[in-house]
Amino acid sequence: MSWVARIAAAAGILLASIAFAHAVDPSEMLDDPALEQRARQLTAGLRCMVCQNQSIDDSDAELARDLRKIVRERVAGGDSNEEVISYVVSRYGEFVLLRPRFNARNALLWASPVILIIIGGAFVFLNARRRRAATPALSAEEDRKLRDILDGRG
Repeated sequence: MSWVARIAAAAGILLASIAFAHAVDPSEMLDDPALEQRARQLTAGLRCMVCQNQSIDDSDAELARDLRKIVRERVAGGDSNEEVISYVVSRYGEFVLLRPRFNARNALLWASPVILIIIGGAFVFLNARRRRAATPALSAEEDRKLRDILDGRG
């Protein structure tokens, strides 16, 4: 194997390990592997309020670390997944969820793509009909001239 291939392989391994790295400190982890797995699933679905495009599981922010601890305390305390999520949402709002819930308050947000496609389709359809209806027919004189041009007599 050439030295270029070895460097490329090493770089690939390094990048793969960075991509799967998590910000969870080993001291934060729960002793029970099943509870830790539940906590990791929950923290992967919660948004870091500092980073905003990262889950708290991936973030190194202080607030994310505090939220991970809260989630682990609630899980260790016997709360269900829904109770943990409800607790965090009650303190930080729906924005903390990476995948927002569908409810009456955000129904318009969820439906807006479909509504916009329907409105756009109706606009295009009506505009096309209007253009077709607005095209006047040729008069007899114009029709005769067009036929002459097409027949090569023009």
